[in-house]
Amino acid sequence: MPGKNIAMIRQLLTFAVILLLTASLSAQQAAPADAAPAQSVTPSAPAPAAPDAQPATAKTLNNDAVIKLVKAGLSDDLIVTTINASAGNYDTSADGVIALKAAGGSDKVVSALVVKASAPPPAPQTAPAIAAAPAPPPAPVATDPDDPASPHDAGIYYFDSKASAGSKMKLLEPSVFGQNKTGGLFTSAMTYGIAKASTKEVLRNAHSNARVSDPNTVFYFYFEEKSAGLSNSQQPFSGTSTPNEYTLLRFDVKKDSRETTTGKFNAYGASGGTDQKAAVAFTYSRIKAGVYKVTLSAPLTKGEYGFMSPSGGLVVGSMMGGATVSGTSRVFDFGVD
Repeated sequence: MPGKNIAMIRQLLTFAVILLLTASLSAQQAAPADAAPAQSVTPSAPAPAAPDAQPATAKTLNNDAVIKLVKAGLSDDLIVTTINASAGNYDTSADGVIALKAAGGSDKVVSALVVKASAPPPAPQTAPAIAAAPAPPPAPVATDPDDPASPHDAGIYYFDSKASAGSKMKLLEPSVFGQNKTGGLFTSAMTYGIAKASTKEVLRNAHSNARVSDPNTVFYFYFEEKSAGLSNSQQPFSGTSTPNEYTLLRFDVKKDSRETTTGKFNAYGASGGTDQKAAVAFTYSRIKAGVYKVTLSAPLTKGEYGFMSPSGGLVVGSMMGGATVSGTSRVFDFGVD
């Protein structure tokens, strides 16, 4: 009996040792082999990834990798697709191609490898350029509509000091002579053509719509042409460049019209142009390019007036038929009350 007990005790001790050894091995496998004692580590910001770095899983193929694919029994189409879709560093020398062919690579696979190796490397991707913000538009220049030096549309203006602020510069609208007529034909005929007959240009209505109350009104000319020229002369205020090309006339007022003499003729000849007796003198000064100030030489008396453009005024008459020919001159008319 004592011998059996001793044998049993030995078996139990052996079993306990085996359990302890098993537990120790399990603990060693769970912990890192050369783990250092835990230390407090201050976390740091992760380093930025390179913009063109390839993923960690991406692999570069070579001739050996392709041979492995061939020997693995993959189809030619699958191998070609893999070659085209992956980065590669291939040996396309005669020895490299012969080795691939000897390993069982088909002509299709060899051709795909050679084409891939000869293709230029892809251009590095760069961050898209950020367009610069557009410059802000220039701030609008404040202008005073009552200031003659401020920009104005082309035309003739007069300064009305009695008008409300912002509307003191008044634009004269152009009018066109509606008809022309002759006078003094009977007297000229009775004198056998010695006495002169006259031709006149006629404006509709006895009074202009533009009314001026100051007999010393100052006018301002704004030209489209900044220098002397003859272009665009068919426009109301184009083709002229200085007030010296205009004539200020006083009209003869009739019942329902205004008239001015534009020519005289008799049996011996004809002359054209405005009547000097109706002309009103003025002077002008240049404010800036294309802008002039016109000042009257004497106060205007009550009546009807107008600045005539240089395109008209020549009228030729005929004793035989009394016919006249006139240009379509424009006049910037106004009245003084």
